[in-house]
Amino acid sequence: MSTQPAEIGIERTVVIVKPDGVIRGLTGEIIKRIEQRGLKIIALKMVQATTEHIDNHYPKDEAWVKRLGEKAQSGFDSLGLNMKEYLGTDDHKEVGQQVRQGLLDYLTMAPVVAMIVEGVHAIDSIRKIIGSSLPFKAETGTIRGDFSVDSPTVANTQKRPIYNLVHASENVDEANNEIDHWFAPEDIHDYFRSDHVIAFGDHRPTESK
Repeated sequence: MSTQPAEIGIERTVVIVKPDGVIRGLTGEIIKRIEQRGLKIIALKMVQATTEHIDNHYPKDEAWVKRLGEKAQSGFDSLGLNMKEYLGTDDHKEVGQQVRQGLLDYLTMAPVVAMIVEGVHAIDSIRKIIGSSLPFKAETGTIRGDFSVDSPTVANTQKRPIYNLVHASENVDEANNEIDHWFAPEDIHDYFRSDHVIAFGDHRPTESK
């Protein structure tokens, strides 16, 4: 079911400050960067997620799990390392399952802060603010580029997930699924930002003016 606004060009997306972002006290900084871009937070909560909840957050299909293993293989190959020596197997599906389990452990090791962000092309805008999912490749000025230097190779050799601070939906379908997974309808609130009225015109209902 779509949870997107009817207005053309306006999108909703899910942003999750991961445990490392929460533990490092970066939640406020992340929210600041989102809001100063002109995007609107319409739902916000801190959650100590269960393993079951995170298990249902990530895809379980074999193709997706195998891709995780293939990405790990690429990381080891780039450094001339033997993946089997570090992980005990070179089967991409088995490695993918290890990586996925690591993600479950990562997202449950401390609270997360989940939010719905709404705005003009919010999905792409948020991903630009956050930066590459590989922090060592993220541009300076992005959240990951400013606050992390982690890499898949270091993470894989240490048998842990990449600590990259924050999650954001990749596309509309994923955003819809994640909104339904993380939020109830009563968690979502609407309001008008004053800068939106100035930038895009006053489209508020008459009774709201």
